[in-house]
Amino acid sequence: MSDDFDSQRFPGNFYQGTIVRLDRNRGRGLVRSQSGREVRFQFPYVEVVGAPLGGNFPGIGLIHEGDEVGFDVGWTSSGLRVTKLKPPPSAPTPPPPNKT
Repeated sequence: MSDDFDSQRFPGNFYQGTIVRLDRNRGRGLVRSQSGREVRFQFPYVEVVGAPLGGNFPGIGLIHEGDEVGFDVGWTSSGLRVTKLKPPPSAPTPPPPNKT
């Protein structure tokens, strides 16, 4: 058994999956991995890579149901949860927040 990292299976050090459910009002969702396992996520306990800081659900505008995303997981008292989401590269970047 080799300890070499499989960059095709884990591009950018993320598992690959699809967002199958996204509730923008509650800030929750569900990602289905390529192996078929479904893992929940909930804002503010998930970080969206490339999202600006601040706001209620930072980065939720970068993800949509059906998006192919990269994700990382961690264990909580409620079981396995998504801790990071990497939106698809074609996702538009949100405008910077207004400073008044």
